[in-house]
Amino acid sequence: MNLYPTLQSHIEQAQALPISEERKAVLQVLIDYIQQKVDQNQEINMNFICTHNSRRSQFSQIWGKVAAAFHGIAINSYSGGVEVTAFNERAVASIKRFGFKVNKKGEGNPKYFVFYSDDEDPIVTFSKVYNDAANAPIDFAAVMTCSHADENCPFIPGAEARIPVRYEDPKSFDDTDQETEMYDKRSLQIASELLYVFSKIYRK
Repeated sequence: MNLYPTLQSHIEQAQALPISEERKAVLQVLIDYIQQKVDQNQEINMNFICTHNSRRSQFSQIWGKVAAAFHGIAINSYSGGVEVTAFNERAVASIKRFGFKVNKKGEGNPKYFVFYSDDEDPIVTFSKVYNDAANAPIDFAAVMTCSHADENCPFIPGAEARIPVRYEDPKSFDDTDQETEMYDKRSLQIASELLYVFSKIYRK
């Protein structure tokens, strides 16, 4: 897989970030789920869920797919929320800075086709509820990326596992001097942790 050069550089940066033992314990639940699916030769469906499906869950869907592909593991990476908004333009700008190529189709709640390699199909992202027809209806891991969705959605129909992996929302820095820095920091953290997760998967 030939990643775009700027993206490759950011992946190397993400791999070098330290991850605390406390955070590794959180991620171990996700590692165990994926390892079990690999061991049983079953399809891996991951639905990253946050309230508005606009920032953290979108970052996670994108980085989840890329991290898995980077380590040679096939997954279906989805995202959703409890209400429809749009893939936030600040988050879109961040993934462009990381070296992804992005094509936008439509207005209001547009679809974004996110390319990480000319050799791979794009990741298709847009804001949707977690049970949208674009997502796997059953046999998926609901990865809860924000505290609000995790606390207010006690039951996710169709999920075979519910795994909280919460991130702080960069939204709190919107329209401040730190906006760009904090969106990129959150994206890099998510990249780092998901690259770590897939680096721990053993394939026979």
